[in-house]
Amino acid sequence: MTHHLKSRDILALGFMTFALFVGAGNIIFPPMVGLQAGEHVWIASLGFLVTAVGLPVLTIVAIARVGGGIDSLSSPIGRRAGVLLATICYLAVGPLFATPRTATVSFEVGIAPLVGTGELPLFIYSLVYFAIVIGVSLYPGKLLDTVGHVLAPVKIVALLALAAGAMLWPAGGISTATEAYQNAAFSNGFVNGYLTMDTLASLVFGIVIVNAARSRGVTESRLLTRYTIWAGLIAGVGLTLIYLALFRLGSDSATLVADQNANGAAILHAYVAHTFGGAGSFFLAALIFLACMVTAIGLTCACAEFFSQYLPLSYRSLVFILGLFSMVVSNLGLSHLIQVSIPVLTAIYPPCIALVVLSFTRPWWHNSTRVIAPAMLISTLFGILDGIKSSAISDILPAWTARLPLADQGLAWLAPTVIMVVLAIIWDRAAGRQVASTAH
Repeated sequence: MTHHLKSRDILALGFMTFALFVGAGNIIFPPMVGLQAGEHVWIASLGFLVTAVGLPVLTIVAIARVGGGIDSLSSPIGRRAGVLLATICYLAVGPLFATPRTATVSFEVGIAPLVGTGELPLFIYSLVYFAIVIGVSLYPGKLLDTVGHVLAPVKIVALLALAAGAMLWPAGGISTATEAYQNAAFSNGFVNGYLTMDTLASLVFGIVIVNAARSRGVTESRLLTRYTIWAGLIAGVGLTLIYLALFRLGSDSATLVADQNANGAAILHAYVAHTFGGAGSFFLAALIFLACMVTAIGLTCACAEFFSQYLPLSYRSLVFILGLFSMVVSNLGLSHLIQVSIPVLTAIYPPCIALVVLSFTRPWWHNSTRVIAPAMLISTLFGILDGIKSSAISDILPAWTARLPLADQGLAWLAPTVIMVVLAIIWDRAAGRQVASTAH
């Protein structure tokens, strides 16, 4: 018998997906973009929404269409290259960057203002935080109940309260845009959307969403695809609304935050303390803790699930290993983590974008590998150039890299990738016809 999800379960699945996404980066980066973009905030927000909402939702749809895993999505580039790409994505959104960042952000926003930013308070906090993450992640089958029905609605209500505050009680006049945003607001917003890591997270969470639907007895692939797409769309609408409010919050906080390069945690704390007073600071601490905790649980489940297929370790052992490793990395502190992650994300996002966008064109080609593999190779090479440019060792790049189209906007990979796709399509058409003619 085919199981169908009830409307409330579809809604819970959508809420769970939204809650999995809204972690540390989603709450701290929009206010930063808002403050720095000033009067250009809405153009910058459009660029940000393309990479922080449009691409993740597109990725969930792409994953759902091929059956719920990054391995199916990456099949045109071959098994080895696909496993390598998946491993890099899982490590980036798992124990190397995103999972530790959930702990450091929730500490800096909620705990540090009360106890100070020393190494010992962060260590004690991360110990308790990851003990809870490990505890919940050991039972992935209960994820829709614990996250979808309980934690996600609480988190959404708290986020709506913050969003309402930002819209109803702006802190002051709009900030003046920094030079970068005056020159290229859209592309700066576009590249800053990478930092939420949501497109990479979609590649990882696709299987978590599908498994959550399966845990309710849904087995038919057509229904699994439909429910996963619904979940992605519900999450996309939620993310857009929250982001727009947080952009507004940031752009109106010029009178509260003197330093335009302040991180989003500092901007949020200044706004909440100004608007809601002491009680607001506790509210913000609880909200960020919940938001980060749900994301950390989802990432830990997904990473343990993935690595258990390739390593001689059980799911439960991996939950402990990943949790402990993330705890160690989180003790580097937030600013250091962001600094290290920017070049890496700038390098790995382009091939992921190419893979997701081109996955929708697979039925059009005689052989999809001929089109997708070269495009991903070129986007990876030029993505690495963009990554080096945004790092501390940018002087090692030759002068010609600065003259590439869109290089000054961090999008040097785009034009070469499009050219390669056009050449690959011509090759596919020619080679396809040759195969057909030999068959006659």
